[in-house]
Amino acid sequence: MIGTVYKSTGSWYTVKNENGEFFECRIKGKFRIKGIKSTNPIAVGDEVAFEIEQLGDDVVGVIHEIKDRSNYIIRKSVNLSKLTHIIAANLDQVFLLVTLNNPTTYTIFIDRFLATAEAYEVPVILLFNKIDTYSIEELAEVKYLAELYRGVGYTCIGISAKTGKNVDKVKEYMMGATSMFSGHSGAGKSTLINAIEPKLELKTAEISEQHLQGQHTTTFAEMYDLNFGGRIIDTPGIKGFGIVDMEKDEIGDYFPEFFALKGNCKFNNCLHLDEPKCAVKEALENEEVSWSRYRSYVQMVTGEEETYRIDNYDNKN
Repeated sequence: MIGTVYKSTGSWYTVKNENGEFFECRIKGKFRIKGIKSTNPIAVGDEVAFEIEQLGDDVVGVIHEIKDRSNYIIRKSVNLSKLTHIIAANLDQVFLLVTLNNPTTYTIFIDRFLATAEAYEVPVILLFNKIDTYSIEELAEVKYLAELYRGVGYTCIGISAKTGKNVDKVKEYMMGATSMFSGHSGAGKSTLINAIEPKLELKTAEISEQHLQGQHTTTFAEMYDLNFGGRIIDTPGIKGFGIVDMEKDEIGDYFPEFFALKGNCKFNNCLHLDEPKCAVKEALENEEVSWSRYRSYVQMVTGEEETYRIDNYDNKN
């Protein structure tokens, strides 16, 4: 039997077969997928082959094969840095929720996420959420960031999951597609999904006033069918985004504006750091590419850990 994984708890998987029936499944043996050392060999969105077995009075499925993936989103495992965690697979697009505060989404996080999505061929749309709560100055900053990322080639939409502003625009992109929502805890993923599909009634939580951070309301990634066509994957909030299996000389290829300039550099293997006649550095000095994007790139190339210290960002952020 062939089916799609709708939920993963790490040991059990909820799989929907081609007839629309759901089965609780487990893995048969250990899976090694093309050398990926992952904490979760099977991810939500995976297409799998499984068989039905009788377990006492219960009928369970046993997964014995994972079909080839068209793409996936992967990051370093939080507690086991040598391992990776596949967030979801076979995606048409990812919506990354960005908030200026409560919690703050820094550009380094956005850029690492975007670079990983580029590497694994997953289209990303940026949703600037909670615009109903921002001051005039904060709205100007949202406009600046949206223009920055639109200039790179990404679709950006200002939304309010709480008031419903521009939620219909998001739904238009989602029709007939498999989409994933991602972002920090508290960025409003579950609230937005409830606004899009109220019948799901996903649990939401208020921001912690003490730490101005979101409370984890989604424990495991889970996919839901939408009544207007398409599917949505809700994921646990993530604090950081460790990149996986990127060589230094290829990271720049996942920054579209840097890749477009690469052919004009003096050296074919230019890392855009200290090399002479670097087209990216020249564009940077001429303010034709973003300083914040360049800082994110340098952190990734030099292997610095993802940091959010405010003093790392000057006025050109």
